Amino acid sequence: MIRFLHTRIRVHNLEASVAFYTKLGYVAGEFRDSPQGNRLAFLELPGNDVFLELCHSPDYTAVCPEDLMHTALGVPDIIAYCDQLEQQGVDIWPSRWRETFAAGGRKMAFVTDPDGYEVEILERQ
Repeated sequence: MIRFLHTRIRVHNLEASVAFYTKLGYVAGEFRDSPQGNRLAFLELPGNDVFLELCHSPDYTAVCPEDLMHTALGVPDIIAYCDQLEQQGVDIWPSRWRETFAAGGRKMAFVTDPDGYEVEILERQ
């Protein structure tokens, strides 16, 4: 069986990106240097097999065009999760996400990491 193992994204500031993803619930694992001279951080979500690899290269400027790609997280209670993120200073969008939920809309929201990568948040029971 073939298994999906990880996704790598390039980041401008490794420490800021690790701090952001830690707020989302990721746990920082191993940090190491690649043979190409990149600094790598491996982040895991408890209970998941797939991990996120953050890659910083001092000679590379990461620019993520709007809506190029995103990752997605499933959470059991999106309102509680987003409230927790907002208490930690993370901006949730669209700005009226609570009103959309109250009107019976689809329970989804987004956050944007320090490099412009979007993270979709979906309520999954």
